[in-house]
Amino acid sequence: MRIVVAHNRYREAQPSGENTMVDSEIGQLTAAGVEVLPFIRSSDEIPSMPKSAKALLPISPIYAPRAQQDLSRLLTEHRPDVLHLHNPYPLLSPWVVRTAHKHGVPVVQTVHNYRQVCSSGIYFRDGVICQDCKGRALAVPAIVHRCYRDSRAQSALMATTLAVHRGTWRSVDRFIALTSAIGDHLRDYGIPADRIVVKPNAVPDPGGPAPLGDGFLYLARLTPEKGLDLLLDAWRRHPVGTLGTLRVAGDGELRPLVEAAAAERADVVYLGQLDRAGVRAAVEASAVVIAASMWHDVLPTVIIEALASGRPVLGTALGGIPYLVGADAPHEPAGTGPAAVASAVAGHLPPPAGPPAVPVGLVSGTAGWVVPPDPAALAAALPVARAGAAMLSAPARLRYEQTFHPDVVIKRHLAIYAALTRPH
Repeated sequence: MRIVVAHNRYREAQPSGENTMVDSEIGQLTAAGVEVLPFIRSSDEIPSMPKSAKALLPISPIYAPRAQQDLSRLLTEHRPDVLHLHNPYPLLSPWVVRTAHKHGVPVVQTVHNYRQVCSSGIYFRDGVICQDCKGRALAVPAIVHRCYRDSRAQSALMATTLAVHRGTWRSVDRFIALTSAIGDHLRDYGIPADRIVVKPNAVPDPGGPAPLGDGFLYLARLTPEKGLDLLLDAWRRHPVGTLGTLRVAGDGELRPLVEAAAAERADVVYLGQLDRAGVRAAVEASAVVIAASMWHDVLPTVIIEALASGRPVLGTALGGIPYLVGADAPHEPAGTGPAAVASAVAGHLPPPAGPPAVPVGLVSGTAGWVVPPDPAALAAALPVARAGAAMLSAPARLRYEQTFHPDVVIKRHLAIYAALTRPH
C-alpha cells in the first residue's frame, strides 16, 4: 500500500501536538509495511521564501498553485492508493483534496480541530466557548473579532477560505475523527455518518506502570483555554496540604499565575517546561492527571500518556475529554451550548461509593472523572479523584492497552485505508 501523507507543519517555535502525532503516525505506518510518501510543507519556510512566493501567500489558504503543481507531479509519478491530509494551512490549501480527486486518488483527512467552521479552530474567544460563526455562509464574526492571528485581514481571508471550500470538505472520502466529539462536529457540519470513523491517536507504550505517586499533575500550555486559572481557583478552596501536591508543568502567557500560586502555597509546585523524560517523571510522581480545559479540547495527548502510565484523569466535560476517560455518555456536540452546560453527561451520575460524597455534576468513567468547567465543581471533585486514584489505576492502563496502544490503533488505521482501496 502506498500513501501520501500531506501536512503543513506548524512553526517549531510553537509546540504542536499535531506535528508530533503526524511524525509518530508516519513512523507507525512505515513500521507496518506501508510505503509513505510525505508531502510536507512547514510554516517555518515562509520567512526564507522568495518575494514571488510571498506575494502569493495571501491567497494560498484558498489556492496554493505551487503546492498543487508539486502534488500533481507526485501523484502522476507514484500513483498512490490514498492521500491522507492533516493540516492544509497555509501552504497546501484544502485544494489538495480537489487535486487528489482529479488524479483519481481517494482522500482521508484526520480532523485535529474545528476549522471547517471556526477560523481559529478552537471554538473559543475572549475566555468563553464561542459558536458565533456556526451555520453562517460567511464567518463575519470571526472578521469582526480578529479571530485568526489577531488580524482582520487574515481573518477575512480565512473566513472566505472556509466558505469557498465548504464543498471541498464535503467531498472528502473518509474523515478520521479523533474522538466521538469530533464525530459529532462533523455530522453537524453535514458529513454523512458513513464517512466518519472515530480513531484516536496512539502514544508509545512506556511499559508497566510505576507505583502510584501522590497528588495531581497539570501539564499543558499555560493559556486561557487550557483552564489553569480554573484549576488554581478550585485548588485554593482547599486548605494547604489536604490534597497532596499540585504539580504544574508547561509555559505560556499565564505563567505568572502559577508562579504566584507556588509562592503563596507550599502544596503548589511549578515544574516549568519539561522534556520527554521530565514529563514521564512528573506523571509517575503523581496519582491523578488533571485536564482542566475551558474549550472543546480535541485530544489532549497528556491524557493518553497518563492512562498509559496507569494514572486516572480528572477533566472537564468538554470536547474529547469524556471520550478519552471512558465517560462519553450522551453529550452535546462540540460547539453547542455555553461552557457551563457544555456536557449533558452531568445528569448521568454514578451510584454513591461512600465518602467522600460524589459531587453533583461529576461523572465517573472507566479511567477517570469529568465535571462541568466550573471552579466549585472541580473543587468538589478533587478529593473524590484523590481517594479513587488507586482503584482506577489498573482500569486506566487497561483503557490505554485496549484503545490507544499503537498496535491497536494501527490496525484500525490500516482498515480505513483498505476500505477505500478495495475493489467495488
